[in-house]
Amino acid sequence: MSANAHDKERDEITGTETTGHVWDGIRELNTPLPKWWLYTFYVTVAFSVVWMVLYPAIPYYDGEWKASEGTAGYSQRTVVAGEIADARAAQKQYLDRIEAADFQDIMADEALLNFASQGGRAAFGDNCAPCHGAGAQGFTGFPNLNDDAWIWGGTLSDIYTTIQHGIRWEDDPETRLSDMPAFLDDEILDRDQIHAVVEFVLSLSGNAENTALLADGAAVFEQECALCHGAAGMGDKTLGAPNLTDAIWLYGGSRDTLFATVAHSRRGVMPSWVGRLDEATIKQLTLYVHGLGGGETTVADQAEDMIQSR
Repeated sequence: MSANAHDKERDEITGTETTGHVWDGIRELNTPLPKWWLYTFYVTVAFSVVWMVLYPAIPYYDGEWKASEGTAGYSQRTVVAGEIADARAAQKQYLDRIEAADFQDIMADEALLNFASQGGRAAFGDNCAPCHGAGAQGFTGFPNLNDDAWIWGGTLSDIYTTIQHGIRWEDDPETRLSDMPAFLDDEILDRDQIHAVVEFVLSLSGNAENTALLADGAAVFEQECALCHGAAGMGDKTLGAPNLTDAIWLYGGSRDTLFATVAHSRRGVMPSWVGRLDEATIKQLTLYVHGLGGGETTVADQAEDMIQSR
């Protein structure tokens, strides 16, 4: 039920004028907003109208969505674009030098090396962290880049080539390529032979338990695995064959995981970044990854370091 809206009456308890409305026995009080609040609201409405006239604000469609330019001739987008252009111009002197220089020259210039390392960190976060982790710690199937265990080598040249051409990236004819046979799927070995060779591989890092399988496993390893991984299981970086003696496993080192690796193979893929990133960015990434702590040096690098330290 509703009382007549024109009835003027006051609430007996509060003395506040009512609206005359009664809903389910509840009387509606007439308590308008404070005038200061209303005036503030009116000012903000007026301000928004002035703002829309002065600055880009009103959207409209003219083949594509645009916004009114505003009478003040000012756009924050234009300011930001200008700041970005200024920053790129300031960076260009460094980027041009990085693109033209070799790694030894970059590393010999402290300012240039610092710029490259910071640029590499940013590029890593944008392009590499989704797989390798923000701290380059890696995940199952994605290598940890902080340690000194490198499948394809950890020198500047090795890392540079890996970033350029990727791993098993079909669209790049120069990609890093190694294919471990799927020994069970390809019917090269039976399950008993795979169990034996897995036990032998575990023994290389001191983790074997079933010593009765070691002799058979060693024979299988020598015949099927040593060609790539080496007779001692130390691996071969030129072939992308991992070291099996250090207990560092890309996909896990449990018996079941190693059985799956030998039986079905692993074929992880890393993109080729040539054409995706420019030369300066690839070099910056190379220097950043190399500087994470696990980078290797070549014999020539070591000799040069010895001469400079004298």
